Order: sequence, then C-alpha cells, then structure tokens
Amino acid sequence: MSLKALCLAALLAAPAMAELTTYQVDPVHSSVTFTIRHLVSEVEGRFRDFEGTVKYDPKNVPASSVNFTVKANSIFTDNEKRDGHLKGDDFFAVEKFPTLTFQSKTVKARGAGKLEVFGNLTIKGTSKAVQVPCTVAVGQGPKGEVIGVVGEFAINRKDYGIVYNQTLDKGGTALGDDVKIKIRVEGAKK
Repeated sequence: MSLKALCLAALLAAPAMAELTTYQVDPVHSSVTFTIRHLVSEVEGRFRDFEGTVKYDPKNVPASSVNFTVKANSIFTDNEKRDGHLKGDDFFAVEKFPTLTFQSKTVKARGAGKLEVFGNLTIKGTSKAVQVPCTVAVGQGPKGEVIGVVGEFAINRKDYGIVYNQTLDKGGTALGDDVKIKIRVEGAKK
C-alpha cells in the first residue's frame, strides 16, 4: 500500500475515532453508596468526595473507559462514631490508604443502553478484578451534553483485607462479608 493510500485510509477512519467523548463526573449530581448486612438488617453508607472520567463512544463501545477515584476519608453513614471506626485500621485505614480507585480494562455492549464494565477495584492497596453491569444514557443538559451511568455490583470485603467483625453471644457475626455498591454518575462533556 502506498503512503498516499495509507494517509487516505487514516483520514477516512478519523471520523469514527472522533466519536469517543470524555465526560467529567459531576459530584453534585452523582453518588457512591453501599450497603452491608448488620445483624439481621442492612446499613447504608456513602462516600461524599470522589472524581472521575467516563470516555464513551456508543458506536465503538470497546473504545470506552471509566476511571474513578474515591477519597476514603469521605465515608459517611450518618453516625459519627461508626464513621470514625470505619476510617480507622479495622476497616479503611484512611491515613495509609487515602483513596479507593476503579480503572476499567474493557467495556462491552450488552444491548440498548446496557454495558458490562470490567476493571480493577483497589481498596486498602489490594486490587481485584470486578465486573460492573451498567445502564448508560447520553442527553442534553442546560449547559451541554451529559452522560448518565448507573452501575451496581457486590464485593466480598475480606478480599480487600477488611476482615474486622464482632462475634455475637448466640452465634453468628455482626457484619456480613458481602458489600453491595451502587454508583450513579452524571458527567458533563469536557
């Protein structure tokens, strides 16, 4: 193939690659929440400080990516004493491990408005592969194009070195091992 033909092929392919759009996560319109079993019910919490980007191409979903960083110290369960315990060494050890991160490795389309995001979740210095089923939509906001992504998945906290628990007098433990995580993201086009 001649140099001229290669340049022409590159120019023709450029519009397809130009569809990849970067969106900055808007923390005011986004949330990171979790639930865990406590005794016989569930306790909910959230992280209030996070940032991230979503790169999305609806015509070439595998080119898409997600990067997300959460400040561990921003954990909030509406109970100051519990939040202090969660920030300590029994749980997140926020002084030593100030962030939780997610970096996607691959993104796959799973039907209209549905994605499967595969990536690494790092908590307390331990990275594990996770699979996050998501819904996605792109639309117009008052200040321009926006993306909405909602993902839900579960992890075993012990896989990340969060093993603290309390044994109950009549058997069993105070906390479950599985943590359900829900991420709701609205992002503005950069």
